[in-house]
Amino acid sequence: MRTYVAVDLGATSGRVIAGRVEGGRLVTEETGRFPNVPVSAPGPGGRATLHWDVLRLWAGVQDGLAAAARRFGAVTSVGIDGWAVDHGLLDADGALLGNPVHYRDPRTADAPRRLFERITPERHYALTGVQLQPFNTVFQLVAAAGTAQLAAARRALLIPDLLASWLTGEQVAELTNASTTGLLDATTRTWSTEVTAAASALAGVDVAALLPRLVAPGSVVGAVRPEVGRALGLDGTTVVAVGSHDTASAVAAVPVAGRDAAWISSGTWSLVGLELDAPVLTEASRAANFTNELGVHGTVRYLRNVTGLWLLEQALATWAAQGRPQELEPLLRQAADVPGLRCVVDVDDPAFAAPGDVPARIADVARATGQPAPSGPAEVVRVVLDSLALAHARAVRQAA
Repeated sequence: MRTYVAVDLGATSGRVIAGRVEGGRLVTEETGRFPNVPVSAPGPGGRATLHWDVLRLWAGVQDGLAAAARRFGAVTSVGIDGWAVDHGLLDADGALLGNPVHYRDPRTADAPRRLFERITPERHYALTGVQLQPFNTVFQLVAAAGTAQLAAARRALLIPDLLASWLTGEQVAELTNASTTGLLDATTRTWSTEVTAAASALAGVDVAALLPRLVAPGSVVGAVRPEVGRALGLDGTTVVAVGSHDTASAVAAVPVAGRDAAWISSGTWSLVGLELDAPVLTEASRAANFTNELGVHGTVRYLRNVTGLWLLEQALATWAAQGRPQELEPLLRQAADVPGLRCVVDVDDPAFAAPGDVPARIADVARATGQPAPSGPAEVVRVVLDSLALAHARAVRQAA
């Protein structure tokens, strides 16, 4: 019986799942779970820079893969998905040039303005179909201009592709994740020469040369390297490019299809949208800040990014740091008893973007908008969940 292993990397944790088809049913078993904890360290000019601890993630992935091999024997193939836009820079030897920078690091704040002096936002959207998010990969490369790391880089790999390269030695860019970068032409599904030229002029490097060959989901990336295979029990295992943007894989599993079906993928971010046959590249779509990302089987995931459970995660982290940790399940039950819609906030308000004291920020926004500020954890959670529900409903209405 064949065993397939999925590696799923989220913004707060990663997991490894082994799957087998038994009696016509997919049966899965978790063989690894590990935290994903960002780390702040001095960067260019000594400024504190928020990084992903990618080596810790790699260790967790290896442990989960080895556990799957021990539990089930031979593993047929491995697929990796993860969050979008963030990437590792590799040198000419293929070595990683430092931990990837976290998309919530503020270094990109001015990058959109700089890029749009070279290519208008209207033209950029008409080419890429990607909503304006200051942390999109194209803006990260612009923000890295003048750094020794970018000057030494010869390849940029998105996080799932980076881990796949460590397993196989192959450097590729899987299409569903590449479509989030702001560098891919949404119509031709190739790297946009016009956008890469504009980015190159600002970054001071040949951005097009950094980008690897594109592969479709379902493509075989390569066999696991012999030395890695021996260490992990993965001799004869191949790595397959799945929908490596985690939302692409999530949407592929939704048991509905067609233009009349919307979906919400709820995690640290909420992705709200529908699947289409072709991108929507109109000015009205750009003004509504909808994005066109590629899906499995050649679809377009037409969606909006909505700040998601990040607010709840940050609230829990804040209370823990204050010495009053909260258990989530009883807290949700308490929140259900709080009257709804007494206070709501715009979850996409930039005030909530950075890590920190979300309960205090919610209270500040409530007072500034003439609403009663939540007075305890249950009331804060009720505000967060009510506000998320309204944001989801608004995005579905806008898509329609």
